[in-house]
Amino acid sequence: MGESRRKKNEDGLLLALACGASVEAAARQCEITQRSVYRRLSDRAFRTKLQELRTDMVRRAAGMLTAAANQSVSTLLALQKESVPAPVRLGAARAVLELGIKVRELVDLETRIAALEAQAGLTG
Repeated sequence: MGESRRKKNEDGLLLALACGASVEAAARQCEITQRSVYRRLSDRAFRTKLQELRTDMVRRAAGMLTAAANQSVSTLLALQKESVPAPVRLGAARAVLELGIKVRELVDLETRIAALEAQAGLTG
């Protein structure tokens, strides 16, 4: 098998597995045997690439969600206006409070971790 086909098969297999395909489905999608998939999964370098791809996918999704966050907050705030039915306002108020608390906790944790890393000399 040519090197470019092998690379294409590996990239396709990595993408299929990173997107949650089963071994059987990934093998079928990439037109390889299940045994080949299991053999690749037993290779540490392949598993490392798979984990890096999954991490990258999650980071990109998080970035997209972050970009949409301002609009979502604006929507929740608009749903709290007097002209909106009371049950909708109540739901929006609950969402704002719950999310606000969670975000605040995450920011506090991030700040504390950064301070500990700085104290331990772990930052760049």
